[in-house]
Amino acid sequence: MNLHRLDLFSLSLFVLVARSGSISKGAELASLAIGAASRRLTDLEAAVGSELFDRHSRGVTLTVAGQALQQHAQRILSDVDRLAADLSDHAAGLVGAVRLWANTSAVTQFLPGDIASFTGAHPGVRIELEEEDSGAIVLAVLDGRADVGIFADRTPTLGLHVMRYRDDRLVLVVPSSHELARRRSLHFAEAVDEDFVCLSKNTSLAQRMLSETSSIGRSLRIRIQVRSFDAMCRMVAAGLGVAVLPAEAVRHQLRALQLKQIPLDDAWAQRHLLIGLRDPNAVPRHVRQLIDHLCEAQKG
Repeated sequence: MNLHRLDLFSLSLFVLVARSGSISKGAELASLAIGAASRRLTDLEAAVGSELFDRHSRGVTLTVAGQALQQHAQRILSDVDRLAADLSDHAAGLVGAVRLWANTSAVTQFLPGDIASFTGAHPGVRIELEEEDSGAIVLAVLDGRADVGIFADRTPTLGLHVMRYRDDRLVLVVPSSHELARRRSLHFAEAVDEDFVCLSKNTSLAQRMLSETSSIGRSLRIRIQVRSFDAMCRMVAAGLGVAVLPAEAVRHQLRALQLKQIPLDDAWAQRHLLIGLRDPNAVPRHVRQLIDHLCEAQKG
């Protein structure tokens, strides 16, 4: 194996071919002639000492060695892109960038204002925000794809250092005409027989609801799954079910969509959003500044 013969262009071509399942399509995406692309792939296989593709009439599929290389190649190319972005930032006078991954609750309720106030005070720091499920955020911080993560409590932290960011309160959202709309508050068990509009089962909010429903010996009747709080509210407004959502995230939707939010009296309806990072003693100064800002924001 001669890893010194690897080059970034060949790795990029390999990833394009792997994703498209076709050498010709990968060559087209890389702006290469098919013959030139084939030679590069042959040289790449020689460099790693293994066949990377199983070639067949319908295109190509990855061998076990190809699958391993794909994971490393994607990481390498991502790191190179980040290096280029960081150098460009420094050339433009920026201090650095922070890769911040956060769940929908944080992105919808708190981060717009917190990031705006931070960047106003620290114009040399660029925030690269990505919205993801809580479980995926923890993994991204662990493997270095994110510098900082914000996720819901009850998410396995897998050894991350965590600190409190914000608290939110879950409420039941129903159409204003719904029979429960007159209630000042209720326990989740009183609404568990309703049809529910939910986020994906991978999200911390959906998992929380499923866990609590199971704890009272019932099954959650999920009628519709969507990808955003806004879509959930619109489905509820259309009479397709009820939903459990963070109160602050739906406050601006209530009047426009003729919805009612009802506080849940259950202890689990009070949630904590957490900040996670791998090592608080090994983060760059601009990352520490953002973390300090976020932690201070919840005290304000």
